[in-house]
Amino acid sequence: MFGRQRNLLIALVIFFAQASCHSVTTRNRIDEKQFPRVILWAWERPENLEFLDPQRYAVAFLAQTLILTGSDVVYDPRHQPLKVSPETKLIAVTRIESQKITHKRPDLSKEQQQQLVDRIRKTLELPNVTAVQIDFDAVNSERGFFRELLEHLRSELPDNVPLSMTALASFCVGDRWFNDLPVDEAVPMIFRMGTDADHIKSFLASGSDFRESLCRRSYGVAFNETVTNGFEKERRVYVFNDRPWLESDLPVLEERFGK
Repeated sequence: MFGRQRNLLIALVIFFAQASCHSVTTRNRIDEKQFPRVILWAWERPENLEFLDPQRYAVAFLAQTLILTGSDVVYDPRHQPLKVSPETKLIAVTRIESQKITHKRPDLSKEQQQQLVDRIRKTLELPNVTAVQIDFDAVNSERGFFRELLEHLRSELPDNVPLSMTALASFCVGDRWFNDLPVDEAVPMIFRMGTDADHIKSFLASGSDFRESLCRRSYGVAFNETVTNGFEKERRVYVFNDRPWLESDLPVLEERFGK
């Protein structure tokens, strides 16, 4: 009898563990907001994207850079103009930089975390912004801070506002540190991968997929790089360009990512 009870208890634990994981990974506010499948990244340069069809394209633009240095958070807002049609859905991207840039180890304090949350929340006040994205190449010692930041931010954002993050492709292949983060997607950056490039491209070309469910919702690609084999065409695509976008780029985008 005790053996049966033990087996039942184990089954219940597995059931509730699976249910808990499912509840974390099923919601996708970006889909709920009906964002177009192709999203163009607009980085720190003048961009005129008024030619985009808002039904087919959205824009994720660099809204600010926040630099962690010592006990401070240095705020660097976007300096370059961005033009879009009033109907275009926008994602405000916050780039977070730390000691790799400043060479001064950040405190990673609660005060810094609160400053980051406050600054990121303010990007929702910008016109047409209905989602936020965090771009932070957190090193191992910063992961706990980053997790707490995302949890804090998610708790202070309106429930219907999507929260996205970028992720190194290598994290999505075998590093499970963010498998339960409170984000709607982790965008695998499958361009400029450095020493990981051949491994990741071979991994995807073999028919394998990213192990983290949060990484199986979108891709981050470069306009001037060939999309790797194994690319799932139904997923959302963020496209980076190292020069300003032109209307003449649309046929290429349609050929590569159009349905």
